[in-house]
Amino acid sequence: MRVGGSDAPPPLNPDLGGDTTRSSDSQASFSFPAPNLTTAERRRFEVGDSFFTKNWVTAPASTDARDGLGPVFNAQACSSCHVEDGRGIPPDPSGSTVPLGLLLRLSVPGESTTGAPVPDPIYGGQLQDRSNLGVPAEGTMHVEFETIEGEYADGSRYTLVQPTYTVTDLQFGPLAADIMISPRLAPQVIGMGLLEVIPEETILDAADPDDEDDDGISGRPNMVWDEGIGATVLGRFGWKANVATVEQQAAGAFVGDIGITSSLHPAQECGPTQDACTAAIDGGEPELTDERLADVTFYGRTLSVPAMRDVDDAGVREGSETFESFGCASCHTATQATGGSDIESLANQTIFPYTDLLLHDMGPELADNRPDFEASGSEWRTPPLWGIGLIDEVNGVRFLLHDGRAATLEEAILWHGGEGTESAEAFRTAAVEDRRRLLAFLEAL
Repeated sequence: MRVGGSDAPPPLNPDLGGDTTRSSDSQASFSFPAPNLTTAERRRFEVGDSFFTKNWVTAPASTDARDGLGPVFNAQACSSCHVEDGRGIPPDPSGSTVPLGLLLRLSVPGESTTGAPVPDPIYGGQLQDRSNLGVPAEGTMHVEFETIEGEYADGSRYTLVQPTYTVTDLQFGPLAADIMISPRLAPQVIGMGLLEVIPEETILDAADPDDEDDDGISGRPNMVWDEGIGATVLGRFGWKANVATVEQQAAGAFVGDIGITSSLHPAQECGPTQDACTAAIDGGEPELTDERLADVTFYGRTLSVPAMRDVDDAGVREGSETFESFGCASCHTATQATGGSDIESLANQTIFPYTDLLLHDMGPELADNRPDFEASGSEWRTPPLWGIGLIDEVNGVRFLLHDGRAATLEEAILWHGGEGTESAEAFRTAAVEDRRRLLAFLEAL
């Protein structure tokens, strides 16, 4: 490992989000506007923030700008799941935490005319476990945990915890016999506007679906349905890159998680036998106007990215080299460049998100066995790593991977299978100092 002098690792750039970067290591680190917004854009950011943060209420209400909650839902506000614009909270093995921001996707084999998953015929594409007064909630998430013991090459032990999800207290009959269930944890929402304007050709050029370079990495794009333009386009957002734009991510969450309709999703998600849900009073058609959806979308696009910390620390800089040598950067691509944008602050930025936005097969241990557009049941989008070292500062605890099963960075690395097997094994067999340097680098992001 190179240390000191001219042989020291190259310097790291703290501005992970380019000009949208803001130095912060507080609980509010994920909640600031990009510092390069104009005064008018800052005002619009604050309007969007209010609709992201405040609770929605049952209709009819005197606050008609925010009524229409439910009839069935998972949360009362976007911020209920994205705590401080950070992550949701999964259940833990002790049963001491109540899931918040963890939901269950439901589907049956096959695909719709747009290529999307086919929802359960009664309960739809997502289990809603809460409801308005007089309307039955659909069911209750139930989780069991299996403990998996492992050993580093130096003989020290580690423990992984694998959750298995089922649904109990179903109110409208059983789920389909061939139901596929996938838990999805709400991620932090920083930097989404930057990821949205990385040129499509940049992402597609990095794909290697047939592993033609024979490096064991075969990233694939997920081509998904764009509700706004009625066409198939590149997916960028969601754990399986199954959503094309920040606007559609927001609109889908409003209707699926909160029960708030929009022009993109004008119908409530009431099943065919959910009579009380169907008969419930709504908050308007749609409940979220296009103007308000646009404000929330603007907010999501212009949240700042926290700066990298400790960039001059020798251990952090050496850890960045370990990150490369272990093969982590094969999927977690450090550097990207944005193209043009209707928001000037996002345009033509050099950024460091540590993602290729492509799908990778992560092996059977992480598989949800539920296809989503072109993503297989074992493929997941490479999640950005910017901000990963601040998750416990923002949320108070750290939950990683698509279902929050990993409570530490070490656990998240060790869960990597499939295309990530060699990197995980390099970490498992490395000397303890090399593992520490890698973790110091990740903690600094």
